[in-house]
Amino acid sequence: MNKALNYTCPKCNNKTYEVAEMRATGGTLSKIFDVQNKKFTSVTCKRCSYTEFYKAKTGALSNIFDFFTN
Repeated sequence: MNKALNYTCPKCNNKTYEVAEMRATGGTLSKIFDVQNKKFTSVTCKRCSYTEFYKAKTGALSNIFDFFTN
């Protein structure tokens, strides 16, 4: 995600941040087969480390790829 955000930390009012991506399992079957079908984007303040997570859409192709590569 290279697009600049108009982000201001709600805790310390800092405007510098890091963006990262995280994947997680969603339910029992996805845990059994180790399929990470939930995707989140995080925005972390560089000054105080306050982090917010935003749910992102995942595609069926990425879920299938996860199933065969895990």
